[in-house]
Amino acid sequence: MKKSYIGLFDVIGPVMVGPSSSHTSGANYIAWMARQIFTGTPSKVNFRLYRSFADTYMGHGTDRALIGGILGYRSDDKRIRNAYQHAKEAGIKVEFRADAATEVNHPNTVDIVMQTEDGHKLLVRGESLGGGRARITRLNDIDVEFTGERGTIIIEQKDEPGVIAFITNTFAKRGMNIAFMRVFRKEDGDLAITVIESDDFLPEELKDELLGYQAILSVEMIEL
Repeated sequence: MKKSYIGLFDVIGPVMVGPSSSHTSGANYIAWMARQIFTGTPSKVNFRLYRSFADTYMGHGTDRALIGGILGYRSDDKRIRNAYQHAKEAGIKVEFRADAATEVNHPNTVDIVMQTEDGHKLLVRGESLGGGRARITRLNDIDVEFTGERGTIIIEQKDEPGVIAFITNTFAKRGMNIAFMRVFRKEDGDLAITVIESDDFLPEELKDELLGYQAILSVEMIEL
């Protein structure tokens, strides 16, 4: 049987606004990561909550934690308590839908769909793992897996030869270490997403350099 590691934050929990690390801090972190990797400013955000999230999201403050993450608030930010009002003031329309029937892999799962005024959209699926930890498991229609616990770069690209070599060479030329790298593909082989975690600081110039390659469509970064 696989043993599950229990860390300090699983016992005492993170510093946060809200009663539950899974339903508030973890939810907040999912939304915060989602906002980090969304290009543009959302005017509308739809949250679809599954299973346990769907059952308790209002009573446990999951809704306010999610909105706070979209606004860039971390889990200990007291502004989360008035997140609905702050979203309204920022011109962001928020909608929630509870779905306790659809089967998902984890009981604390949420789909976040962000949309700009001009129609740009991104779907982010996240799972709250407990102790304030979370992972992203889907970007639009591509299944992925990353936690954002290190500096993370998410690259959307055409699924063709030479792209991975260019990416790794770009890191090597800068003397940057790749701690983790994985490529996620759609079944039809049209698009792929490369996720890289690095112990090094991710400079904005790295993003610009990667975008100079014709097969790379977008580059987003999560810096803690």
